[in-house]
Amino acid sequence: MNGSRKSDSCVVPGKRPNKGSGAPRPAEGVEERRLTKGNPGQQNRRRTQGRGSLHNALGRIRQAARRDKQQRFTALWHHVQNADRLEMAYKRLNRKGAAGVDRVTWQSYGEKLEERLEELSGRLKRGAYRARPVRRVYIPKSDGRQRPLGVPALEDKLVQSATTEVLSAVYEQDFLGFSYGFRPGRSQHNALDALTVGLKKRKVNWVLDADIRGFFDAIDHEWLIRFLEHRIGDQRVIRHVKKWLKAGVLEDGKVTSEDHGTPQGGSISPLLANIYLHYVFDLWIQAWRKRAEGDVMVVRYADDFVVGFQHRHEAERFVAELRERFAKFGLELHTGKTRLIEFGRFAAENRQRRGEGKPDTFDFLGFTHACGKTRNGDFQVVRLTMKKRYRAKLKALKAELRHRLHHPIPDVGKWLEKVVSGYYRYHAVPGNARTLWAFRFHVGRLWWRTLKRRSQRSRWNWARMTRLMDRWLPRPRILHPYPEQRLRVIT
Repeated sequence: MNGSRKSDSCVVPGKRPNKGSGAPRPAEGVEERRLTKGNPGQQNRRRTQGRGSLHNALGRIRQAARRDKQQRFTALWHHVQNADRLEMAYKRLNRKGAAGVDRVTWQSYGEKLEERLEELSGRLKRGAYRARPVRRVYIPKSDGRQRPLGVPALEDKLVQSATTEVLSAVYEQDFLGFSYGFRPGRSQHNALDALTVGLKKRKVNWVLDADIRGFFDAIDHEWLIRFLEHRIGDQRVIRHVKKWLKAGVLEDGKVTSEDHGTPQGGSISPLLANIYLHYVFDLWIQAWRKRAEGDVMVVRYADDFVVGFQHRHEAERFVAELRERFAKFGLELHTGKTRLIEFGRFAAENRQRRGEGKPDTFDFLGFTHACGKTRNGDFQVVRLTMKKRYRAKLKALKAELRHRLHHPIPDVGKWLEKVVSGYYRYHAVPGNARTLWAFRFHVGRLWWRTLKRRSQRSRWNWARMTRLMDRWLPRPRILHPYPEQRLRVIT
């Protein structure tokens, strides 16, 4: 259904049976439903059938993209400008998200949602849609620095989200298996599982822990458009992507526009980043490792990636060639965050034989990875919460507890329960239990110190605090399965 509406009538046909008319017995009967009360001339859309047709349209795009890897899609924009798809994009947005330069919030836009979506759909069809600059905001990072984010206007979020959904139907058939960042059905823990299993099962002796310096700000617009045109022949899609790239950034009352970079925070930015790295890095390393002498494994999550090598000389050659490859497309490896270390099943024995210390560790997606042994003496990858993030979380909790100094204890307890439970949901991986118990202890200690500041005659001894912790702070337990188990189920 392409936004069409039924004229006013007394009865609207209900949902059709699950089986067609040729089936011997329908699974469900057809129920007639009357229109809801409203103005006599009010129009209604058949939501269920309309959304079903939208999913079917994306399914056909996926099939065509999977069938022919060289096909260019020349008619995609009508899927984006559909009012039903725009409404689905609206409902996917964060209801508490910050407003852009238009100062329109999710709630205020929804007051006349249907009318506004129809008007936006009409502008997209007529070519009257104009992208607005993104509003620049900064959020603190764990290392004390600030990360710049761009907050688009709400209608730009809608159109970008709908465009992302349509383009993903094409590019999800092209993206390679070792790419995990910002992809539907893939999470950070999927990337962590793949990395752990690869390090244990493949012949890996050297690990390259790499990071791209200022990746989102370094994306070259010209190269990005050329990459898009490999698959997208619909110039309306290309034209709107250019609009978002050239819309500029509003900061301190001034709008600046660059010929490179895509603001973090936009709905389409993660997909554009994945497309850029798919052509710059993924396809290149896929061909590179086919020519390698030994095993080469790779896991990438957005602009962070880890590559494992069997031979050191190939790892060094790879780093040199990767720098040249990145320089061609305006990218650069972060020297402070890119390291080649000895890591793997034989790293500890080899280093001990040479009189060197324990193998170095590396950080990836919030965990520090180290070489370890099981009780049976087999090699295992130990994953512990990164100390930097651990301390940053406790520091943020300390500041918030000071802010809630005189709040009722049950209110603070309920808040801390959510915070600690959320921390467990990400960090409760096998082998990390001791860190989780330490986190719970330090959260309770911070809360205890805060409660003691409420009065100069505080009677908050540690025994009383322990009872309060048992009431509000959940005890840690491992929530994630072993990587081999989850990876086996998924694949």
